[in-house]
Amino acid sequence: MTYRRWFVVGVAFAVIGALVAAFAIFYGNFSPRGYVEDRYTRAAGQDIGRDAVAYTSNRTPSEVAKDVTDAWRPADQYVDGSGVYLRYDDDSVVILPVAAGSLILLERLGTAYPRYHSTVGSGWGWGRGSTVRGGGPGSGK
Repeated sequence: MTYRRWFVVGVAFAVIGALVAAFAIFYGNFSPRGYVEDRYTRAAGQDIGRDAVAYTSNRTPSEVAKDVTDAWRPADQYVDGSGVYLRYDDDSVVILPVAAGSLILLERLGTAYPRYHSTVGSGWGWGRGSTVRGGGPGSGK
């Protein structure tokens, strides 16, 4: 009877492992960055140096933003006529309008902050728990 119980436990773990593996294969990366990488067209010619990795879509910035934010809720976002700016814990997703749809730029917060600060200013939530400025008592004073 003991061997049968261990067999059932072993089969249960194997099934759980197979489900986790299938989820990883079908749903790809588990981050906003991975979501964009898996669903949009890479546009290496539009990269900004080594900092911002570019993707494109034939959909409008608001449609792309809805798609991304439905899958991954941003820590903060800013929207104006120039585009949609999404801030996540470690990354930014910036969606800009282009003639044929949208240019989507993935960038780490450390380089995104100085690049987009003049647009989003404090509206993006920099400093409210962001790791860009640091933290702790007296920081930013």
